[in-house]
Amino acid sequence: MTVPELPEVQALVDFLGGRIVGRVVTDVELGSIAVLKTFDPPPDGLLGSPVDGVSRHGKFIDVDVDGTHLVFHLARAGWLRWFDQVPSTRVRPGKSPIALRVRLDDGAGFDLTEAGTRKGLAAYVVRDPEEVGGIASLGPDPLADEFTREAFGEVLAGRRQQIKGVLRDQTIIAGIGNAYSDEILHAAKLSPFAIAATLTEEQVDTLYEALRRVLKHAVDVATGKPAAELKDAKRAGMAVHGRAGEKCPVCGDVVREVSFADSSLQYCATCQTGGKPLADRRMSRLLR
Repeated sequence: MTVPELPEVQALVDFLGGRIVGRVVTDVELGSIAVLKTFDPPPDGLLGSPVDGVSRHGKFIDVDVDGTHLVFHLARAGWLRWFDQVPSTRVRPGKSPIALRVRLDDGAGFDLTEAGTRKGLAAYVVRDPEEVGGIASLGPDPLADEFTREAFGEVLAGRRQQIKGVLRDQTIIAGIGNAYSDEILHAAKLSPFAIAATLTEEQVDTLYEALRRVLKHAVDVATGKPAAELKDAKRAGMAVHGRAGEKCPVCGDVVREVSFADSSLQYCATCQTGGKPLADRRMSRLLR
């Protein structure tokens, strides 16, 4: 399953921002009580107020409604469905994949939906986004101007962790997940098992350049696309992630996979590991 990461989340922020800023929230309907992780302010505290802005914190989307924030994280199976005209029927709790619906004064609005039985989608209504624990603990944004090569080197220094895990850890760097960490490491020609602290200065240079280039390109590709098209666009843009058994677009070798209980990584042995396949047993501590 394709999990939304920084590029898709940024595209959703841009998509929503162009449609809801200036509109007034007229209703918030809960299809799942469990999706709402806060109780003060209540969702009704958003009603009758205008949307002032939409922004991103890592993988979190923040809708600023006159100083009260609706923050949500789409997790593994969540998504946003936009309506130019929201259906008139009200959401019935537990009767559909709809977790939350927001209605606006022009009749438009959006649903937050989640497929499957493993529920991870989370919504918060807060006065300050920093009240959301996941936001308060975020590392730096990798596309921020202040995330320089020097800052990246400081992030990696002394970390005796596999680089794949470092890139995915939201408390170290915000917004990168399983898919784009695979893509970044492939572009940098680095093994996902490489230990962060042992990378040479040249390897750090290459990794930093690949990180910025891959993410910026993905944001550029996603920008302007409707929410409904973003997942397919993400899949289509992947060089190795989700392409086990296919040919590496760089060297033509087969793309290989290391599997876990609930996830997997993909890589090219020729490009990244000197032609040597990676062993699953070395991944025991990578995913938590």
